[in-house]
Amino acid sequence: MSKPVVTIGICVKNNSRTLAKAIESIILQDFPNELMEVIFVDDGSTDDSLSIINRYLKRLDMRVKVFHHEWRGLGFSRNFVVDKAEGTYIIWVDGDMILPADHVRKQVAFMEKNPNVGIAKAKYGILNNEKPLAFLDNVSYVAVDFIFGGRLTDRPLGTGGSIYRMKAIRMVGGFNINISGVGEDMDIEYRVRKAGWLLFLGTPAVFYEQRRTSLAHMWQEASWHGRGGHDILRKEGEIFAFYKNTPVAGFFAGLWYATVAYNITRRKLVFLLPLQYAFKRIAWCWGFLKGQIAK
Repeated sequence: MSKPVVTIGICVKNNSRTLAKAIESIILQDFPNELMEVIFVDDGSTDDSLSIINRYLKRLDMRVKVFHHEWRGLGFSRNFVVDKAEGTYIIWVDGDMILPADHVRKQVAFMEKNPNVGIAKAKYGILNNEKPLAFLDNVSYVAVDFIFGGRLTDRPLGTGGSIYRMKAIRMVGGFNINISGVGEDMDIEYRVRKAGWLLFLGTPAVFYEQRRTSLAHMWQEASWHGRGGHDILRKEGEIFAFYKNTPVAGFFAGLWYATVAYNITRRKLVFLLPLQYAFKRIAWCWGFLKGQIAK
């Protein structure tokens, strides 16, 4: 078999509710199967995530590697993918994502045409019949893509829906395994940019996320991001730069994105975005404060 051009890295933990749809969307990709490989890393799931992965192995007509270990964190799991990967690129797929059939093809084509780009993120899409909270979460990212997408960027991208050039990952020594919670993506983006690579937001590819549908889950996720954000800001000497994530800043950002989102969707529900953003920023600050106390 030919050496794979692209590695699809899937790091999961307790994603049994959404994982099947994510895997099915990989199976349906129109990129040549012989040029893809899929690497699953199960980071200590206590639900059925690993059994769901095993159930789909026979349907994945491409190289597949599956690894399982006790919880070690996202940085460790992503480095595990990097160490085992053979592709020129890694496309990171979260356990709650869904890819259109042309996603891999478009992401790889973009990177081939832009050799100075180290990381490039696809655009968010909106799934049909989403519940209100999930719709609000997704449409805010669609608004961000509309405002800031289609260009080089210094905004945080995140791994989900992003394609990484393997050469750039290895040049900076991979992901930081010492970051609590999330934030390993922001950390490596900073180091990739510092090493001279460009970052791009809003390639021609699209992806979808199956979002949180309850306030409790939304709080948990945003708080987790705040805990990881504390580690990143402290590491970069920007401990007071958290002002962008305060509830007041979130409220006004939500107003801006609501206006843009309404022009895109014509749904009045988007005008709840200021409240949703403020709620998520309260949770983020709570996670940040917990990180500061634990310091």
